[in-house]
Amino acid sequence: MSKYDPSKYYVDLKTYPKIVTAEIPGPKSKALHSRAVKYIKGLSEQVRLFPVAFESGHGCILKDADGNEFIDFSSGIYVTTLGHCHPKISEAIARYANQLMNAHDFTSEIKVKLLEKMAECLPGDLKGYQLYDSGTTAVEAGLRTCRAATGKHEFISCFMDFHGKSGHAISLAHMTKFSGPTRSPGFYMVPRPDTYRLWWTRPDGSLDTERYLEFYDKFIKESTTGQVAAFVLEPIQGWGGSVMPPDDFFPKLKKFLDDRKILLFADEVLTSMGRTGKYLCMEHWNVLPDVVTLGKGFGNGFPVTAMAVREPYAEAVDKISASTSYGGNPMACAAALACFEVIEEECLLEHAQHLEQLFKKKMADWTTKYKMVGDCRVKGCLMGVELVKDKQTKEPFDAAGKMVYQKAFKKGLAWIPAGHILRMSPPIIMPDEVAMKGMDIIEEAIAETEKELLS
Repeated sequence: MSKYDPSKYYVDLKTYPKIVTAEIPGPKSKALHSRAVKYIKGLSEQVRLFPVAFESGHGCILKDADGNEFIDFSSGIYVTTLGHCHPKISEAIARYANQLMNAHDFTSEIKVKLLEKMAECLPGDLKGYQLYDSGTTAVEAGLRTCRAATGKHEFISCFMDFHGKSGHAISLAHMTKFSGPTRSPGFYMVPRPDTYRLWWTRPDGSLDTERYLEFYDKFIKESTTGQVAAFVLEPIQGWGGSVMPPDDFFPKLKKFLDDRKILLFADEVLTSMGRTGKYLCMEHWNVLPDVVTLGKGFGNGFPVTAMAVREPYAEAVDKISASTSYGGNPMACAAALACFEVIEEECLLEHAQHLEQLFKKKMADWTTKYKMVGDCRVKGCLMGVELVKDKQTKEPFDAAGKMVYQKAFKKGLAWIPAGHILRMSPPIIMPDEVAMKGMDIIEEAIAETEKELLS
């Protein structure tokens, strides 16, 4: 039986991270960024806080225009789950770039192989598939499928979940900087359980999932027209800060929805393809969603995503004109199939679960060791560290989050900010010692920031 081979992704930690310029970002990065901002608008927070220009990447290492080389704890914002330029994936894309780049939604052998592999690897009776070129497009298709399958038109989603940046996908999110002050009619939002910030608790102070379900029941009866097609959620919030649900939430929610003939739509664009140690994050709770979207790591950087629908509702996909111009093109299918094969051949689901245990052990004492660390959470290679001004009030410490992000980047760690929450998503191919080096850099940045801000 094959097993994970760390030698494939060896990094000499005597050499890496490699910082060669006196300042970071270096002069070439600054010059390129200055040229870019003459034209491009709407840059993300991570770029605004650290405007580095990247040139290349291999495995767990990113190289910028000045020759500085960083340990990657971002995976291109959860995308390059299998590392940068994995040879098998790059070769698969190159082959079809030279053979057949696009054929609308006509059948090709590589597409059939991908569909068969999806059916083999994904759990349960997820049989109705369609392929897309962005997570947002897959989510929009999922919403239309839910309406076609149920004959109902309303949707419930959760505060701080994120589902994309187009019309109805934006309406699932309560973020005015993305959506403006209003959402489309028929879209409702409710709170979801957060194991750190507790809204409803039992007498012993523990989180009370049943209270959330009671609230949902009352909300559906009193605030909707009763025509709710689906409840749409991220299994773990990404943009919201790697927020984890209690283990009883999804099993109880699925029964709650089944009793009311409401579909469960899991948006796994961020959490699928091994990011949490499973093909689907929902597998951790033995829950099969009725509709699920996959993306980001699905093509490891090539723009390919998917929607999968349980067999009882699969025919609804035929009713929504589901195909797209670019979804499922041969290059995309080759990339996605290669991702499945790499995960299988290199035992990367098991390795992601192994890394989870290392990360948990590393962060085990951070909440007691550091005044501003309120919570640490991890599932596979998806992590979050919440920084607070006071552990009793849990007031967010945004200034600390920005400072830690910038300090760690200057030390050679490429990663993701989210206000007061530090987000980490290293590639699941990462060797143990590289993962621990990255965590050491983060801890150093936390310690330095705490000394500067709280001393």
